[in-house]
Amino acid sequence: MLNGYAPVFSNAPESIYEMELTRAAIHTFANFCSKLKPEISGTAYKSLEKTLQFKPNPFMDTTKFIYRIATILSVNNTAFIVPIEDEFGGIVGYYPLLPQRCEVVEYRGEPFLRYTFASGQKAAIEFSRVGVMTQFQYKDDFFGESNAALRPTMQLIHTHNEGIVQGVKNSASIRFLAKVANMLKPEDITKERKRFTADNLSSENQSGMVIYDAKFADVKPIESKPFTVNAAQMSQINENVFNYFGTSAKIIQNNYTEDEWNAYYEGKIEPFALQLSLVMSNMTYTPRELSFGNSITFTANRLQYASNATKLQISTQLFDRGLLTRNGVMDIWNMPNVEDGDKFYIRKEYAEVSELGKEVVPNADGEGTGVSPNAPAVDDPAGDDGKED
Repeated sequence: MLNGYAPVFSNAPESIYEMELTRAAIHTFANFCSKLKPEISGTAYKSLEKTLQFKPNPFMDTTKFIYRIATILSVNNTAFIVPIEDEFGGIVGYYPLLPQRCEVVEYRGEPFLRYTFASGQKAAIEFSRVGVMTQFQYKDDFFGESNAALRPTMQLIHTHNEGIVQGVKNSASIRFLAKVANMLKPEDITKERKRFTADNLSSENQSGMVIYDAKFADVKPIESKPFTVNAAQMSQINENVFNYFGTSAKIIQNNYTEDEWNAYYEGKIEPFALQLSLVMSNMTYTPRELSFGNSITFTANRLQYASNATKLQISTQLFDRGLLTRNGVMDIWNMPNVEDGDKFYIRKEYAEVSELGKEVVPNADGEGTGVSPNAPAVDDPAGDDGKED
């Protein structure tokens, strides 16, 4: 490699998946991605389409498969997809890997990925047969960067959570400040402190009263005021996480509008779907097969998240112009497809601009099959009386 070192990927010792806010952002992204629908174009490996749409491997259905890839990519910034092959070398499925460590090694002039798993087991596979998805890729030619940029924010979240826990503990305890009236030796002060605590602050004191003798000139309770991050600081912490993961509070809480969803789809879901489509196409097909139009594409029906007014407008405008079938309209409204619903329809009053003003020439049966090029132009393409024939 030009950078002069062996590329190595390893899981970070501290996982961002263990924090509530970051896990919520990752889960929301992976959950939306799991709705993507895999489709295969071309004739090569066409039988894999149903496999991808229902059960890519013996342990996962399609939603779990895509969800796992999106989660691994969000946590580690690198995700590996390996093919499952039969005894003849044909691909029959796919599986997402989660190795503890991965390194690129060269064997007989070909790059290999050598994995080390948490159990200590190792495996290797040709790089050309593996799908590698990355994000935040900068220094490494193969793998994404670590999440070190988010570490300060993670420490703030951890400190905030610990402060709340300690604050609750401190506020639940009773503390006093006492002034000793007489001169006492240090060891006597220790004894008096223990005696005062045992007599007044133990569970045996059920009266709720604190009684002390003349040995103490003054006894004052200490009010515990634990420090917690204020609302503005906590809002900034949340904003840091949202910026890092490209999301928002409304997306995480499923309280988004149509425009907010479209923005999230364009900025987060669609790039993932595009990269996943390219990665799986390149690992499945040879360059020759790709040149003949074979590909794997992950698509989503964005209109499922549109408002009813938008759905109605798109359905009516595209259907009667022959751009959408009845089943296409049914998909927009999340309704089951109907029989013979893949036909296209168009309104008859539409005509080509170049055909306006030409008169119909009748054939022997009296039906119009031709157009006279010398026919005078008319303002009404439907007829002199404005009605359809």
